[in-house]
Amino acid sequence: MSILIFILVLGILVLIHELGHFLVAKKKGVLVEEFGFGFPPRIFAKKIGETIYSINLIPFGGFVKLYGEEYHQVESDPYPLEQKQSRAFAFKHPQTKSLIIVAGVLMNFLLAIFLYYITLSLNNFKSEPMPLINDYNFRFGSQENRVVIGAVVKKSPASKTKIQIGDLTSRIGVKTKSGQIIWYPISKPEQFIELVKKSKDTPIYLDLENIINDEKKIVQVIPRYDPELKRAIIGINLVEATIIKYDTVLDRLFMGFLQSYNVTAYNLEGMRFLINQSAKEKSLQPVAEGSAGPLGIFRIIDETVQSSGKKLTLNTLNLLALLSLSLGFINILPFPALDGGRFALVVYEWLTKRRINQNLERNLNLIGFVILLTLAGLITINDIIKIYR
Repeated sequence: MSILIFILVLGILVLIHELGHFLVAKKKGVLVEEFGFGFPPRIFAKKIGETIYSINLIPFGGFVKLYGEEYHQVESDPYPLEQKQSRAFAFKHPQTKSLIIVAGVLMNFLLAIFLYYITLSLNNFKSEPMPLINDYNFRFGSQENRVVIGAVVKKSPASKTKIQIGDLTSRIGVKTKSGQIIWYPISKPEQFIELVKKSKDTPIYLDLENIINDEKKIVQVIPRYDPELKRAIIGINLVEATIIKYDTVLDRLFMGFLQSYNVTAYNLEGMRFLINQSAKEKSLQPVAEGSAGPLGIFRIIDETVQSSGKKLTLNTLNLLALLSLSLGFINILPFPALDGGRFALVVYEWLTKRRINQNLERNLNLIGFVILLTLAGLITINDIIKIYR
């Protein structure tokens, strides 16, 4: 099941991105030589009309091969100049080239927007809990903070109960001397810790709802004194999380767009935070821990399949939306060999009315491709280390 969902998710992401390039290129009269799923070597190919549709051995990606993507590729062709100019990508107006280049990214964003309309509607117009960084405030929707259990310590009081990773608690119950349970609302880890500290050797009750599978339960646990921390503990690590609710008619009308903006802006803040942590610690470890390649994505999907239960469809759609936003954002970065790098070169040509030096363009794309392959290799190695850690 995990492998099938992984292939399906990857296939949708690749297909929707490349479909954007393909449709706009066809609309603007550019010859599409090949539409490929995966990277060569080729396993299967069929020519329909003027385009070859192929399935390739390396499944982590895809491509649309346009005729004359660079000027030097068409200069030696025997075709008449008029045919080159009408069908070659390189001879199209910069505005047309820009539309073709950014179409893939736009399709990724549109897919995420569409998926968020579905997932938010299925989830009573609220998002799944997201871990918070630095008391981040989302721009759209109303924000409700929660406390989520991120880990359970072995041989601790919590480990002897039904407390699980992913359990969200909004209140803790404390029993009075008369036997009555008083419930205290919880929205921050500090509030949780303070109540546990005051309850040494006294039963407390956690009202829990698992964010992964929706299981609800009330668990009794008895805190014990920890001499190292010098306070009572139950043996869990806490994560502050938030739920975004779209309550107004206007919010619900645009919630797909608003949630996509919220998630993208939050991911940018997360990247900035990890980069700052790496700079502060003079180590790439924080950035490495926050990165994932195909193996890392498969691990996340596998964990989702194993733990989601009846929420599998909703969790998978949320993950697909997040990955689609991430793919779109990464591709639009102005880095050689990415869509953003090609877009930057087209904008340069548009503004200066001059073609960029062919050798420079070729070398930039080659260097960028080598760097991307190197990064992909390093991320894959890091994913393997995470699996066997």
